Amino acid sequence: MSRKPISFRTELPLLVWLVIVWGALWRDFSPGNLLFGALIAVLVAKFFYLPPVELSGRFNVLRAISFAMVFLGKVAAASFLVLYLAVVKGPKVRSAVVAVPLRSHSDLIVTATGHVISLIPGSLVVEVDRSTSTLYLHALNIYEEAGIAKIRQEVQNIEAALIRIMGTRQELDALQDEPSPGLEGAAL
Repeated sequence: MSRKPISFRTELPLLVWLVIVWGALWRDFSPGNLLFGALIAVLVAKFFYLPPVELSGRFNVLRAISFAMVFLGKVAAASFLVLYLAVVKGPKVRSAVVAVPLRSHSDLIVTATGHVISLIPGSLVVEVDRSTSTLYLHALNIYEEAGIAKIRQEVQNIEAALIRIMGTRQELDALQDEPSPGLEGAAL
């Protein structure tokens, strides 16, 4: 498959990540093994189509720390909710597959949003439509339309928080035009 050339600077984060994964898989971070991993990474990037990792060039550390703390709280709270649902309600728990359109078309933001949602117990991304930036997720404890709206709002709040942490200036400006309840305002 032919593709337009990607600059080394654009491809560098992918290559570094592939070398780190190579070292971790072999449990050997010696210079020789990492050099061989770099050679393999360059060959993989050259001969197999991998979309470039396009970074925005900005990262807000304070928002990332705040996001991490809220995220850990959400994981703990959702874990107890899933435990309660499993023990008390059992097979009577209803679930739904919900389509959530995202604002961002950045692969990085869409992927990060999907991973954050999947790491919170009670929800799991089952499909991603890259062309429309839509996540389809399976969510527990959904009984009515209000529950679906709550899940959509939660995912969009997480996406907004990730845009504030590492989104592009254009995405950040688009968020400024919207009301922002923040990640803290909704729960899964």
